[in-house]
Amino acid sequence: MERTNTLSIQQSRDSDFIREVEEASGQNLSKCYQCGNCMASCVYTFAYDYPVTQIMRLIQLGQKDTVLKSSAIWLCANCQACTTRCPNNIDVAQVMETLRIMSRKEHTVSLPDIQAFYDEFLRSVKTFGRVFETGLLPVYNMRAKKPFTDLDLAPRLLMKGKLTFFPAMVKQRKKIAEIFEVIKRDRFSKEGKARPEPLSSQPDI
Repeated sequence: MERTNTLSIQQSRDSDFIREVEEASGQNLSKCYQCGNCMASCVYTFAYDYPVTQIMRLIQLGQKDTVLKSSAIWLCANCQACTTRCPNNIDVAQVMETLRIMSRKEHTVSLPDIQAFYDEFLRSVKTFGRVFETGLLPVYNMRAKKPFTDLDLAPRLLMKGKLTFFPAMVKQRKKIAEIFEVIKRDRFSKEGKARPEPLSSQPDI
């Protein structure tokens, strides 16, 4: 991914982006002084296009396009290590989650396979009340256009009881599905959109 040209930082600055991230995450990002604890705590830093500490600085500089198109926000495992070690008590993991949500709304997701996994994961939870791995993985692999990935592992996992042919029967699955619907209604209400009909046909959260 092309890095931001620091000489054009003022031209690409979006002050509204800073406010939007702070309001959505509930964090005061001006308190971040780039100590690097979040970056040092992150086990996936080696795979990021921008380390966490740089993501935080880019937000402070209003670099909306660079941040929302980065792969780092999607590779974050939300392990909370960065949040735990932040000396200013900034919930960095929450900021990363906020950026993922914003990236989806802006249609700037840089790793479509990860978005596909998120979609199928949530759809599985909505349908069964919890993740049904045996159903999730084949559907995800088809959407990611790699249907035979890890297929050789399935027999061994089934024999060891790590995968099952049928989903677990979770009580009050309808209640869990209703949570998705309530959140979806709230989202459309905040965006000033009319409620879609039927609501269940819309993309999951």
